[in-house]
Amino acid sequence: MEGHVYKQIEITGTSKNSVEEAIQTAIDRASKTLHHLCWFEVVETRGAIKEGKISEYQVTIKIGFRLDE
Repeated sequence: MEGHVYKQIEITGTSKNSVEEAIQTAIDRASKTLHHLCWFEVVETRGAIKEGKISEYQVTIKIGFRLDE
């Protein structure tokens, strides 16, 4: 069989430190149950504010992965 088939899902990662860490948190969690992760796309970036300071970064990403053959 030629070619591959891919699926994409949308998840949100969080971090108290940075946008990059929020993305990595989401990818780390997805990689525990999904195989053949191939790419990600940032869909939305937002955060929480407490007492005038950033308290949490929230990043929604699409993750693409190849389906098992």
